[in-house]
Amino acid sequence: MNAPTTDHLPVVVIGAGPIGLAAAAHLVARGIEPLVLEAGPSAGSAVREWSHVRLFSPWAEVVDSAAEKLLAPTGWVRPDGATYATGGDWVERYLQPLADILGDKVRYGVTVTGVARQGRDRIVDAGRDEQPFSVHVRHADGGEERITADAVIDASGTWSVPSPVGADGLPALGEKAAAERISYRVPDLKDTAVRARYAGKRTAVVGSGASAFTALAHLADLAKEEADTHAVWILRRGITGSTYGGGEADQLPARGALGLSAKAAVEDGHASAATGFRTEAVERDGDGRLVLVAEDGRRLDPVDEVIVLTGFRPDLSFLSELRLGLDERLQAPAALAPLIDPNVHSCGTVYPHGVNELSHPERNVYLVGMKSYGRAPTFLAMTGYEQVRSVVAAIAGDQEAAERVELTLPETGVCGGAGLFDDPDATQDGDGGGCCAAPTTLQIGIGAPAASGGC
Repeated sequence: MNAPTTDHLPVVVIGAGPIGLAAAAHLVARGIEPLVLEAGPSAGSAVREWSHVRLFSPWAEVVDSAAEKLLAPTGWVRPDGATYATGGDWVERYLQPLADILGDKVRYGVTVTGVARQGRDRIVDAGRDEQPFSVHVRHADGGEERITADAVIDASGTWSVPSPVGADGLPALGEKAAAERISYRVPDLKDTAVRARYAGKRTAVVGSGASAFTALAHLADLAKEEADTHAVWILRRGITGSTYGGGEADQLPARGALGLSAKAAVEDGHASAATGFRTEAVERDGDGRLVLVAEDGRRLDPVDEVIVLTGFRPDLSFLSELRLGLDERLQAPAALAPLIDPNVHSCGTVYPHGVNELSHPERNVYLVGMKSYGRAPTFLAMTGYEQVRSVVAAIAGDQEAAERVELTLPETGVCGGAGLFDDPDATQDGDGGGCCAAPTTLQIGIGAPAASGGC
């Protein structure tokens, strides 16, 4: 089925997560019709999958300004900005109400399978920029549709494509065959079935970021209650002074507490560490348990379960007919990649950016939010909200507004993601955002201000 061609085509937004819904709110504020396509059955479907995990960005940093203006007439009350939401809180108290206000501008159970210029594959130059976008979708019942759009904002994130356990970026030998004993998510140990999966078991946790810290801390808590529960922490590098983050010295106590919890898991004997271990294969022993094998031939003692938390990567398959300018390493927009390179930057040293850094050779298509970061692991919701504000201004023809981003960032950088910070009375110092830099106004793409401090 083809959508009718009109003089006023919608802007298609892929994904009804925090950044996609914010993009829709900014489009509405500009008088532009959005059409949000969400593969899941409800708003924030990916966030709902980690609903048990607490953000370490406070409420003040995870509500978009245009979205708040859209919600205000309904009597919506903004949560206390100094407190912290779980993923579930974020959905129920903000994302779903926002989606409800947008009404039929959000469609659920719709998977985008391809995006192209109408009547033009990626080879064709003639008349390309004058053609609208053709967005191919598949509905939950298997039916297909083609939607015509004026612009496309891809805010689909990276949640659906977790990175494998294999150290070379490909699945380890035997990884797929052992899929029933491998998870790529932080376990919700309050769920009875999930708890039974790990209680009294030996579990390998692969990864060195916030998600791995969270899993280690959760398993350590389980070990205090269930005998024979033990975690084996698999690190591709060694343990150094920075492995656990800033600890008590961290200006963001939620993040510091997370690292300290992981450190305590090791020091208290609930977890042991295997360092410099780059997984090449997953094998089974005679009892069916899993044995991780490293590139250097080392073999770990058998484990019952493996939790792989090695990051995520963007799904670019449905964009193959578009002319994207992506960095060859990070798979992020080429102009943005040097600013977010994890070898150089933490989220606290990424300066505000917008349409210039997010543009591609294909006009009017933008990757925003976590997807814009490609394989870079740290991201701020605040950064995503500024991205879509800038992009939508450009789509509306307001180039001056598009090239100016005003953004207040925590000086240490609250790396987007989730952490352990379960004390509801705990707040950050100052204004609820850690030690924050002053609001900055700058022309996007002209030059970075001096770094304000790192994570």
